[in-house]
Amino acid sequence: MGNQEGSVQVVFNGEIYNFRELRRELEGKGYPFRTRSDTEVLVHGWDAWGEGMVERLDGMFAFGLWDGRTSELFLARDRVGKKPLFLYEDEGIFVFASEMKAILSLPGTDDSILPSAFPLYLAYGYVPAPRTFHQKVTKLPPAHTRRIKIGAEEDSSQRYWAPDFRPRKIKKEAALEKTRALVKAAVRKRLISDVPLGALLSGGVDSTVVVGLMAGMSGSPVRTFSIGFADDDSYDETKWARVAASRFETQHTEFRVEADSVDLITDLVRTYDEPFGDSSAIPTWLVSRLTRNDVTVALTGDGGDELFGGYPRFLGMRFAEALPGPLIGLGKTLSKPLPYHSDFRHPTRRVRRFFQSAELPFEARWLKWVGFFSEAPWALLRPDAQEAAVAGLGGADRAGNTLLDSLRLPEEDLRGATALGRALAVNFESYLPEDLLVKADRNSMAHGLEFRSPLLDTALTELAASLPDRVRNPRFRLKWILKEAFKDLLPEGIRKRSKKGFAVPLPTWFRTHWRPYVEETLLSPNARVNGWLRPDPV
Repeated sequence: MGNQEGSVQVVFNGEIYNFRELRRELEGKGYPFRTRSDTEVLVHGWDAWGEGMVERLDGMFAFGLWDGRTSELFLARDRVGKKPLFLYEDEGIFVFASEMKAILSLPGTDDSILPSAFPLYLAYGYVPAPRTFHQKVTKLPPAHTRRIKIGAEEDSSQRYWAPDFRPRKIKKEAALEKTRALVKAAVRKRLISDVPLGALLSGGVDSTVVVGLMAGMSGSPVRTFSIGFADDDSYDETKWARVAASRFETQHTEFRVEADSVDLITDLVRTYDEPFGDSSAIPTWLVSRLTRNDVTVALTGDGGDELFGGYPRFLGMRFAEALPGPLIGLGKTLSKPLPYHSDFRHPTRRVRRFFQSAELPFEARWLKWVGFFSEAPWALLRPDAQEAAVAGLGGADRAGNTLLDSLRLPEEDLRGATALGRALAVNFESYLPEDLLVKADRNSMAHGLEFRSPLLDTALTELAASLPDRVRNPRFRLKWILKEAFKDLLPEGIRKRSKKGFAVPLPTWFRTHWRPYVEETLLSPNARVNGWLRPDPV
């Protein structure tokens, strides 16, 4: 979309929730609007506020804006990274897009693989920004802008927003009241839609809160959608989704994943454009397809665990920082004989993992807890691939440290933060935008479905980040403040149940239905991974 003269042009992916307020302000300044689209706010906002426009936007977005009067391009990405923005630079050519396939389909583009992506992927399950699996393609990080002027020797890139995870004084009652008000406001603004709207309902606290508020604000039954697993009841949460659906009298649709969903792998590879290690991409793809049959927009509970301390690893960080060294050493000795369990959620595996890593420095401990091959990704690489990867990560002396770079936040940003605050900050900068939100965006967009995440609202994010530990998680209770703020809304069984997560029964599938596929794809002499990885450790 362009302005009246055509001198400013914008391409935009996303949704601006406060565009009506911005439009009124711009109309007051004399800017004429020809459409009802939120996109036009970007066109006139650039003329009115320049780069400062992006700080006024409330929503999820990635856009590129060309100003022909000054021959410059302005790129921006939303605060938490809901919408992707890929960049390609090579010999005077600059390309940006929402998908890598859009870039690499252009004639003459270089699609060479980046060797140093492999150890990063093997450690995290994704390649942290700004890298991708391609040498010439990078990602603009969340909450960043980039300005490129033709003829200028250098362009400028800057971060325009970051939540502050250092605690501020607030009384528990005030925090509860403010949390409740901000969550309600966040849900209400995301109900504005010209197309059919529903919600994903997992049966966990976050999605139940969102659906409960939607039910109170809607004039008709909310359309809700959930997914379960037919092969392993321990991974299935549909009974809790039914509890919430019954409580709020939603129009509920349920789908159960069968192990034969291995057939989806080809579709997922095409959608993601590069390897992605989160197996819950499979049910997310399926629930997106199911949901799109009935609605075009769906609200989700994404962000509740990330902002309100819902993962056990957050408490683990608090314990590890608080326990005396001798106690950790004793725990390490006593936990060694515990049997290994293939289910990462099993108590004995969690105890072992905690004590075997508690003595490590913060970043190394975090990667050990969240990573896949965090100890020795190098051992999986072929010698030539390993040599190229090490060189790409700064050489033999630097490579191991580079694996942790995406977890190292500026000390000045964390000075005064607690162990829990620091863990939340690291998770917010890494797992949230690189895994959780990638999974949500790719799967929803593949089906023409728009996900909206009220719990990642900017004002709510800033409040949640600033909460002291005694308010967010008193007495080490996970996500206490969100549960307490909505205790009148949440069914008791959902409020008191422990965190489970959107996991997939891979141990069962790999040993049964998926075994032929896994052996053919990964273990055969002709497997493509053999060009990069050593067959024996695979």
